[in-house]
Amino acid sequence: MTAFDNRFGMSSETTHDHAGHHAHSAQSGHGHAHDFRGAGKRALWIVLGLLITHLVIEIVGGILAGSLGLLAHATHMITDAVAVCLAIFAMWVAERPATITRTFGFQRAEVLVVMFNAIALWVLASWICYEAYLRLTEHAHGHGHEVEGGIMVAVAIIGLGIQATAAWVLHRSSRHSFNVEGVFWHIIADMLGVVDVLISGIIALFFHWDLVDPILSLFIAALILISSVRLAIRVFRVLLELVPPHLDMYHLCSTLEEVPGVTLIHDVHAWTITPGYEALTAHVLIDPGYSAEQTGPLLRQLRQIIRHDFGVRHVTLQVEQSLDGCAEENHHVGHLAARSHAET
Repeated sequence: MTAFDNRFGMSSETTHDHAGHHAHSAQSGHGHAHDFRGAGKRALWIVLGLLITHLVIEIVGGILAGSLGLLAHATHMITDAVAVCLAIFAMWVAERPATITRTFGFQRAEVLVVMFNAIALWVLASWICYEAYLRLTEHAHGHGHEVEGGIMVAVAIIGLGIQATAAWVLHRSSRHSFNVEGVFWHIIADMLGVVDVLISGIIALFFHWDLVDPILSLFIAALILISSVRLAIRVFRVLLELVPPHLDMYHLCSTLEEVPGVTLIHDVHAWTITPGYEALTAHVLIDPGYSAEQTGPLLRQLRQIIRHDFGVRHVTLQVEQSLDGCAEENHHVGHLAARSHAET
């Protein structure tokens, strides 16, 4: 720290750039985000109608067939329908304008809903496992449970068509919305569950082995857990404000320090507001000989690199010409050691 202080003196400067093209870039980014959110909401409304139709068919079919697999999957469908409703609500809330007390608006509402979906999937899987255990226990004590395989097969074939249509509707929007992606993985788990029901129905129909119903119900529960773990991990990364997984901070800092006039990038923080909307703040130590007229173009260049080369939408940079007064900050300059090690 002392060496830096001696080299760059005792003055510091914070510069803010409000160039017009940055405002246009921000508006353009906001416009694309609004378009993606609108397309995502339309897809979710279509899927909600498909899920309700499938839900009614499975409840009726499960009761008529006496199938735990169908009823377990129907319960999953209820959870999915609720998840879609919450997703639509969260996307509506996320569009509410930011205020002085909520400077990022309600962007995180979508993340909280996805967390709720993951927890709901775990509870559902636990219930299915419990019901399957009861069926297996009854079977072990000689109390068989007859299942109508023909009804199961018919319901499963109809359901497979409905779920495939829902997945196709969601696929494109799932690439641009964390919320839609959460529902998409619900649908994928549903499709696998329908395949299990179909197999179970075929075995019950042709081989009269009713034990396959609770066994495949356990398999459905396992698929539900697997599909929810990926979502839960992403939610925790956002809530813990970890660096976005696609962002290499060492590479970013080194790239910025290669720009003429930049000496050091430090006190760097990067996090995800909601997937697709990342933020970054950093202090930029520049050559003390730079004037205010030179600093503006330099800042524009740095922001251009961060936004277009690294995909970060919200960028805040503080320019300094000295490290005086920086003792309390987290400098995060490990990239210097990494780069030095790579060069030797």
